[in-house]
Amino acid sequence: MLASIPAREYKRLQAQLEPVALEFGQVLYEPGKSIRHVYFPLDCLVSLLTAVDKRRTLEVGMVGNEGMAGMPFILGIGVSGVRAIVQGGGNALRMASAPFRIEFDRNRPLRDALFRYTYALMAQISQTAACNRFHETEARLARWLLMTRDRVESDEFHLTHEFLAHMLGLRREGVTEAASVLRRRKLISYSRGKVRILDAGGLKASSCSCYQIVKKVFDRAQG
Repeated sequence: MLASIPAREYKRLQAQLEPVALEFGQVLYEPGKSIRHVYFPLDCLVSLLTAVDKRRTLEVGMVGNEGMAGMPFILGIGVSGVRAIVQGGGNALRMASAPFRIEFDRNRPLRDALFRYTYALMAQISQTAACNRFHETEARLARWLLMTRDRVESDEFHLTHEFLAHMLGLRREGVTEAASVLRRRKLISYSRGKVRILDAGGLKASSCSCYQIVKKVFDRAQG
């Protein structure tokens, strides 16, 4: 997203962006809590989770280097509606909410880019809701792994079955069974909390249509 902003406008924005290292499992926002910073992931990944009950959460969206975490703020809402947790550790740029709001109001290229991203993120959230309701676990897992791969730009990432169960709203046993199927097909490997995609083409064939639907929306939004 930041790469799409013309140099003059980006230079002014850059002066207020702070490089930060985000760790796996770090919570950036909680539901109902103030948004103090917005985050632009560089090589990390942020999951947006909604609470099902006191024990369970479900991922409704993910944010990588194509977007920004803290989107309610651009709509004039200063609190988060979801839990935002770092799913893949790495680097990001962050900016305090107050100066960001000033920059957002005067920086039209930034504003236009964020509006396009808002459209794409809404499409992702809607499609994810449908996917979680209607598609089989194996296809959902394949879709999720591909979306993660696109955003961290790597075939290997840190991931436990327990964490993935929270992301997909499944029991850990269900995730283990689905991952075992993909591994037997030699599409992925996993060991000690790390997953590696071995055959991206085969994984796309095993994924539900939601992956391509969401990808096309993001490609369209990015121009």
